[in-house]
Amino acid sequence: MTAIHPSAIIEDGASIGQGCEIGPFCVVGPDVVLGRNVTLKSHVVVTGDTEIGDESVVFPFSVIGEIPQDLKFKGEKCRTIIGARNRIREHVTVNAGTEGGGGITRIGDDGLFMAGCHIAHDAQVGNRVIIVNSSAVAGHCVLEDDVIVGGLSGLHQWVRIGKGAIIGALSMVTNDVIPYGLVQAPRGELDGLNLVGLKRSGVSRADITALRAAFQMLAQGEGTFSERAKRLGDESDSDYVLDIVKFVTGDTHRSFLTPGG
Repeated sequence: MTAIHPSAIIEDGASIGQGCEIGPFCVVGPDVVLGRNVTLKSHVVVTGDTEIGDESVVFPFSVIGEIPQDLKFKGEKCRTIIGARNRIREHVTVNAGTEGGGGITRIGDDGLFMAGCHIAHDAQVGNRVIIVNSSAVAGHCVLEDDVIVGGLSGLHQWVRIGKGAIIGALSMVTNDVIPYGLVQAPRGELDGLNLVGLKRSGVSRADITALRAAFQMLAQGEGTFSERAKRLGDESDSDYVLDIVKFVTGDTHRSFLTPGG
């Protein structure tokens, strides 16, 4: 059974999945698709060409799929795609994509987006990502799986955050962060590895040792940062180290946060 409060506005054309609960004073636009068992608590606006996946919960006063905060946007048709089982807390905003950024803002599965955080146009957010209260992810950012962004932090546009990385609270990140990295300080410094996260994820001691050695080489080895990373690819058989190599040698619009840099 689908439960829709009498005060909610569901515009013609909207697709509401089985078992959805739509609370008081919600507004659901005509191009919105809600999966099964989606809950909109109350006072939620879902608009634009937007999909929200099964069993996601959106809390009061969130706005999902609204047009981007980008002066280059000229009204082109763009989308917002949110996966399954996400928890989107109060006052969260997720903007649609732009033509110049690929046209889609995308969020994976099982994320937690805490109160007041913002996901800007064309951001690509992976699975099991946590964005803590009042943090902002700027346009075109890429957050790989299992990333955590601490409260009151900001990610500059086009920045990539590698899988399993953690950004400490009150950090401004203007360059790419390697997978499993730990970033701290007001002007985002790469301060080590996310060892707590690695251990909680059950990563083997051998792989953690390999990551520590790789980080040391990235910090103090000969050559440029990219050259050191490429050498790691020739010398290590750890999949976790190879994640770093692939990330550093991939396409980017930014420089990298480097150890001690």
